[in-house]
Amino acid sequence: MGRLITRRRIVRASADGARISREEKLAVEEPLEIRFNGTSFTTSMRTPGDDFDMVAGFLLAEGIISRTEHLVSMRYCAGTDEEGHQTFNVIDVQLGFGAHPPDLAAARNVVTSSACGICGTNSIDDVSKKSSYPLDPDRGHVDVGVLLKMPDSLRESQNLFSATGGVHAAGLFTTDGELLLLREDVGRHNAVDKVVGAALRERKLPLRDAILQVSGRASFELVQKAAMAGIPVLSAVSAPSSLAVELADETGLTLAAFSRGSTVNIYTHADRLRSGS
Repeated sequence: MGRLITRRRIVRASADGARISREEKLAVEEPLEIRFNGTSFTTSMRTPGDDFDMVAGFLLAEGIISRTEHLVSMRYCAGTDEEGHQTFNVIDVQLGFGAHPPDLAAARNVVTSSACGICGTNSIDDVSKKSSYPLDPDRGHVDVGVLLKMPDSLRESQNLFSATGGVHAAGLFTTDGELLLLREDVGRHNAVDKVVGAALRERKLPLRDAILQVSGRASFELVQKAAMAGIPVLSAVSAPSSLAVELADETGLTLAAFSRGSTVNIYTHADRLRSGS
């Protein structure tokens, strides 16, 4: 898995006083700086890999782009570590006609942790973005039984989590339960950016008949990312936040959470979920 995994000697201790020295695998976490024509915009912590997908998904969620043609190019900038190896930790973006370039004078000059998304604004109204793909209430209908199988399907395909136990996952599914695309990352929001960005780069937006399944909780930011990509249903294995529910209700997105075993809580727009085949 290349730069996705690093190894470290640890001591495993138990209550009876036993100690065992062993090697453990760790998910890699490194910064990724985004620049526009050489000017720094923001830096976020992430798991290396699928970086162009992540940047594309992030720019979509920020309302900077909405279509593939808005991205003229993305390239890694020169940069090396202490040993002289290319770090691949800086991406320079060139935007095309129709994009909405960010205000680089107000660039987010802080390193954002992988525990939360990039948010340098002062209010919820400021971070709420208008999607180019309004959600259709007649699209994205799915059987509850199919939805309930998605967390297990997602988990079975998480190779990096199986090796390290230290990453989140996001997966795009069809309404029949077929896993189309999966990405993993130390950040929940990064994993979603990576799947959405991959779909954007493959010209598959809007994702009007896709289900987004995430391995953790459902936050405001994840709902926004789904809505910006035209995804009608977001399902999480853990809890939603109050703002996530409010935004899902406002945008017409079906938000399901606590999807575990034989039950799931449907917080908004439950008409998309059917019982039985």
